[in-house]
Amino acid sequence: MSDLLGERAGFVRRIGLLQAIAINMSQMCGIGPFVTIPLMVTAFGGPQAVIGFVAGAVLALADGLVWAELGASLPGAGGSYVYLRQAFQYRTGKLMPFLFVWTAMLFIPLGMSTGVIGFVQYLGYLWPGMSQAQGDAVGLAVTVGIVVLLWRRVERIARLTVVLWTVMIAAVGLVVLAAFTHFSPERAFTYPAHAVELTSSHFWVGFAGGLTIGIYDYLGYNTTAYMGAEIKRPGRTLPRAILFSILGIMAIYLLLQIGTLGVVDWREMLDPHSTAGSSVASAVLERAWGRTAAEAVTVLILVTAVTSVMTGLLGGSRVPYDAARDRVFFRPYGTLHPRHRFPVLGLLTMGGIMAAGFLLGRHTDLTTVIQLLTTVMVLVQSLAQIAAVTVLRRRQPALHRPYRMWLYPLPSLIALVGWLVIYGYADRNAPGRHPVEWSLAWVAAGLVAFLGWARHEREWPFGPKRISEEYLRGADPDAAAAGAGTPLPQPD
Repeated sequence: MSDLLGERAGFVRRIGLLQAIAINMSQMCGIGPFVTIPLMVTAFGGPQAVIGFVAGAVLALADGLVWAELGASLPGAGGSYVYLRQAFQYRTGKLMPFLFVWTAMLFIPLGMSTGVIGFVQYLGYLWPGMSQAQGDAVGLAVTVGIVVLLWRRVERIARLTVVLWTVMIAAVGLVVLAAFTHFSPERAFTYPAHAVELTSSHFWVGFAGGLTIGIYDYLGYNTTAYMGAEIKRPGRTLPRAILFSILGIMAIYLLLQIGTLGVVDWREMLDPHSTAGSSVASAVLERAWGRTAAEAVTVLILVTAVTSVMTGLLGGSRVPYDAARDRVFFRPYGTLHPRHRFPVLGLLTMGGIMAAGFLLGRHTDLTTVIQLLTTVMVLVQSLAQIAAVTVLRRRQPALHRPYRMWLYPLPSLIALVGWLVIYGYADRNAPGRHPVEWSLAWVAAGLVAFLGWARHEREWPFGPKRISEEYLRGADPDAAAAGAGTPLPQPD
């Protein structure tokens, strides 16, 4: 009976630790490293590109500790929406959560569109004669297919994700194994002259570009935080899922990056039209084990790409749901499917934006999409969440915190510096694309939309601030019986 009541109230906590790790790692790995190794080499100008993956891991770990504390203490649907709503409601009402949902509706599906772009790139290895129009059609068909796959109950998707996660591990493992059976240390570790010249501005521009690509590859460690209302014992599960995912993917990426550089000459990766530039993992397999083995593993990589996009869209579609329930976003986004209990309009809207982002990337380049989604994300989500940890510690000291950030505030400061470096160098790493200007324009449009919405709803600054501290007063979800449905705390 309690499980049934939980379903009527909203989401039900059914996702355990293994499934949470699988969801995070599937989203983190996906197609990302298979398409960004050449981009990283281009940014650094040589095999010293491994620095970018290490720097991305440091930023991911620091930022992951921010997510771990917030997710464990505020385990609601929407992730950042909940954290920013609770932290900034005292001074600016619902401005920050509104802006987050506004920007998330753009940067989350843009991130997923890169997975579809990578899918089409690797499909080109199996279909060498594929035209631009055919590639566009395939990508759009994959987007529609993923939305259809998500049109079901979350626990069925979680079980499917564990299966697909094993495919992802197999794909990465086979590429790493093939690379190290034909590994050349001289090829991997022979750097060009002045490769790491810390006094050169050229190095730091490349470092910022590599850091952007590196953190893009790690993005996804927060996927289950968006699904906090569906996680069993979130105070324990979310921090562990975040940290285990980052550490696991860090080990995989380093092996993959170094192994690839030991098989394929980095100069070949500078040509985006070559096999090494467009589908470098297939190139590794072909040189190590032959064409047949390369084609077989390429199929696994295609499955991995679909898995990554599916899990990212699964978590992202939950973002506008909690905002709509709290009347901070358009109210139709607060409706769940009557039978399968997932947010219908959020899924459909993000699916549509993902399709548009795919076409944008196909007719410009992948780096443009990565720079755009990163700059939009940094302004409202990344920087604001770092501040939210400190604000909540001061505003809600009695909030139940099953996990408290290690070495506070050092991880917050490291994350702050990393995100500022990415944002500050974005225009220089995407010449002519103006990602900083576009991000500022998008946030400005969000401010205008917020003022219109606030005036209509008579919210601050046109009405009183409505303080809601439901997590401060609510029951501890970790205390619920294992496996029982746990209804969400309801806002005032």
